[in-house]
Amino acid sequence: MMRVAGFPGMIVALLSLVTMPWCIAQEIAEPRAAKELRIGMIGLDTSHVPAFTKIFNDPQAAGEMASMRVVVGFPGGTDFPPSRDRVAGFTQQLREMNVAIADSIPELLTQVDAVLLESVDGRIHLEQVLPVFQAGKPVFIDKPLAGSLVDAVAICELSKRYNVPFFSCSSYRFTPAVVELTNDASLGSIQGVATWGPCTYQEGTPDMYFYGVHGIEALYTLMGPGCKAVSRIQTGDADLLSGEWADRRIGTYRGIRTHASTFGATVFGANKIVHSGPAGGYEPLCAEIAKFFRTGVAPVDASETLEMFAFMEAADESKRRGGAPVQLAEVMDRARQEAEGRIEQLLGKDANR
Repeated sequence: MMRVAGFPGMIVALLSLVTMPWCIAQEIAEPRAAKELRIGMIGLDTSHVPAFTKIFNDPQAAGEMASMRVVVGFPGGTDFPPSRDRVAGFTQQLREMNVAIADSIPELLTQVDAVLLESVDGRIHLEQVLPVFQAGKPVFIDKPLAGSLVDAVAICELSKRYNVPFFSCSSYRFTPAVVELTNDASLGSIQGVATWGPCTYQEGTPDMYFYGVHGIEALYTLMGPGCKAVSRIQTGDADLLSGEWADRRIGTYRGIRTHASTFGATVFGANKIVHSGPAGGYEPLCAEIAKFFRTGVAPVDASETLEMFAFMEAADESKRRGGAPVQLAEVMDRARQEAEGRIEQLLGKDANR
């Protein structure tokens, strides 16, 4: 450490800068540029793969994303038709974007600092994220978080066990139309919310997990957590989910399977009622992911995401009970009891490989 005391000390300091190695002097004169953060992408079977890569690898990217790059992907894929029928095409698109293709998740993990888990089939998210946690890499898990509430609980528990941060959400959480409503002070306190959007199902997972998750993410973004019970009406064309929050507010989601199905939201404020604009692109979500990869601080609390998936599981249970209200605590208690066994089964399977 240089000690400077008056004019003689200044002379000594200047001479030291002249004689010290150039690289050290350069660091003192100019702060070191942010280190490039290498991103790996697991599951190349969704349109999010080329879309996110284009955003992160844009040579004109500014802010946090200016020093981030998707460098390698692992195709993955399952027998789920949107995965099976698209994984080859999206993998080729990534090759054409000069992204390397790994033969396995362990191989990918040796080349990256952070991970985007993009697999369109949520049923394999738990098994795919385990080695990521074990490698200590922060990870964004694209929607849906998991293929079951049990797996969702297990993912949250494994994140804690390995002390590795993650977050998961739909891009609708950060779409400008929703953010504007969230920040609109003229509404007064939000007394209720109605959202709607397209809602196709994925066989083998709760009905809302595949596409209904978008509108339900918007519902939770505006209402916040605290739902205690859900009831559901299902017809051939649509679903209507009605949630009662602990403070007696009501939030609803209409999932549309046929006819016009654009995204929308209405907020019932204490002062006025406001309707949202259309959903936007992926840039706001990618900006949040970039910030998360740099800081390790998730922009969405895992407990809220978990409650959202309990909301959707309770909606399925309500359907099985003919539309009767189902308590979220009931489905969460059952899932937590099963999750520990699922974790031990998975860790045992991993140890035997």
